[in-house]
Amino acid sequence: MAADSKGMRGRQTVRDMVLSMLAVGIVVWVGYLFLPHDANGDPVHVVEYKVAAASAKRTAPYPLLSPEGLPDKWRATSVSYRPAGDNNGKGNAWHLGFVTPSGQYAAIEQSDVPRESLLADHVTGAKPDGTAEAGGRAWDRVQGEKARALAVQTGPGTTLLTGTASYEELAELAQALK
Repeated sequence: MAADSKGMRGRQTVRDMVLSMLAVGIVVWVGYLFLPHDANGDPVHVVEYKVAAASAKRTAPYPLLSPEGLPDKWRATSVSYRPAGDNNGKGNAWHLGFVTPSGQYAAIEQSDVPRESLLADHVTGAKPDGTAEAGGRAWDRVQGEKARALAVQTGPGTTLLTGTASYEELAELAQALK
């Protein structure tokens, strides 16, 4: 009798575990049905940058540049201004990132740290790659391992237009800077 009782308990334990798993599976499935999941939606979270740029322009010790009149296909995804005291010794830093019309990344990076330091922070393996004229300025082209940049001195600061975007898209961004 004791042996039959043990076998019966073992089957009940397995049966109870299977029933519990089934109950959990049903709850998960129902939850999945009611949670929004738009696989065809745009994963880019667009941010507004004009107010942040206006505020940073009043604070920055260099002529802070931000684009005006870029087409809507240029979508801003990140914006920040960090004063030197809050930036771990990396100077006053302005950042504005975009997804370009071709789906690549382009950013404006401005700081009052030395140019080579700014390039090292944003363009790994940076090597000179000629010059380009855009937005009324002569820019140095810089090619890195994965990114490229246009670089120019703007008063006491350095401006980099950098990212995976082509030089043509970076020049379009440079053209819009005010």
